[in-house]
Amino acid sequence: MTLPLTDFQKRLCNRLQRGLPLCPEPFVEIARDIDSRETDVLTETQRLKEVGIIRRLAAVVNHRALGFSSTLVTARVPEEQLSQVGAAVNALPGVSHNYLRQHRFNMWFTLQETSPAQVQATLSELGSKFGIEFHSLPVTRIFKLDVRFDAESDDEVLLQDVERVPKAEAVELDEAHRRVLAALQRGLNVTTRPFDALVPKGMELETMFALLDELLHRGVVRRLAAVLNHHKLGFTANIMFAGQVPEARIAEAGRWLAHSGTVSHCYERETFEGWPYNLFAMLHGRTMAQIQRTLDHFGDTGHIQSFELLPTQAELKKKPIRHSFL
Repeated sequence: MTLPLTDFQKRLCNRLQRGLPLCPEPFVEIARDIDSRETDVLTETQRLKEVGIIRRLAAVVNHRALGFSSTLVTARVPEEQLSQVGAAVNALPGVSHNYLRQHRFNMWFTLQETSPAQVQATLSELGSKFGIEFHSLPVTRIFKLDVRFDAESDDEVLLQDVERVPKAEAVELDEAHRRVLAALQRGLNVTTRPFDALVPKGMELETMFALLDELLHRGVVRRLAAVLNHHKLGFTANIMFAGQVPEARIAEAGRWLAHSGTVSHCYERETFEGWPYNLFAMLHGRTMAQIQRTLDHFGDTGHIQSFELLPTQAELKKKPIRHSFL
């Protein structure tokens, strides 16, 4: 359900998605940025959390920099098994997102494990348990990963200050970095000094800020920011696109989609027998007409040979993964 927002709340949503400054009183800085007062920022931020516009204020962590392997998984699940299989998939600690989509391959979920071998072991176990083949589509190239929705504009969907593509290489972390990351998983409360509650025992606040700054610059933490519920913002139309693109054109096609204002995620992925689609994108809009315009323009480029559209039928799970850092 879409919730009406004031102009101030819309401006605040956009600012909070950019990230919290690393300082003892970040909401003072945010208030200054949007020409307001800290008390108003705190009050409205808390209200946005209570109504579910803000899912959480937390660190957006790059799992690849932590050395984890991830993949997108799909399967054809018979109607009579959907409840049982969905429950088993949702119970896996490495699953953050699980969706039913309107397609012959109807279940799609993301899976993180400690290694590619462990990914395959988990999928083999699921397959043996239910007599279903689970297909893994790991990423081979990232073109865009920038999930920030424009609450202020009636025309634009995503905030297009596109950040750097997350690093794929694992980063070596020492114990102090791990203690900070473990604390960050608790999320930030809406208080004048939200970082105080996250300082690891025996560590000074300024030391934690210095370590956080290192984690940001090394690509382990992408930002400390608000994660919004885009449905409640009014972005109720969404669809997953899977296209078959010749290898010689995949880079150009991926870059084209990455610069579209309706695309939040864009990847090149491995294929499997019977599934030749190697370019994936998530598209969002206030209406399907917005999404259709992007797809029409993309089709005019001549990059794709064929494609599938996979609308969301149901969201089965959407929950951040908690990692063990210590």
